[in-house]
Amino acid sequence: MAVEKDIKDLQVKVIKITGTCPVYQKGDSFYLKKGYIIDPSKSSSICMHSLSSILPYHVALSHGVSPFSIGLNRKNENKGFVHCLDPCNYTGGGTVVFEVEVVE
Repeated sequence: MAVEKDIKDLQVKVIKITGTCPVYQKGDSFYLKKGYIIDPSKSSSICMHSLSSILPYHVALSHGVSPFSIGLNRKNENKGFVHCLDPCNYTGGGTVVFEVEVVE
């Protein structure tokens, strides 16, 4: 049985929207306890499509892997940046940029 030790929580925050997103506004955020449990008490609405951008990284980040080491920033800081999959210039929707940070 695996021991859940030193697994960090993550905050995913909307930092930029290009176009118009029907779900998010700049400043919205949601929390992932232990890197995978969505905490509804600390979270805004969540778009299911945006989760596909975060899923490849949430486990690594919650286990202490540096966002810089996996290409999620270029300043070697403890934040990663991803964006949703909506190519707003072609769909008329909105592309959302997220900051993913370990919550201490």
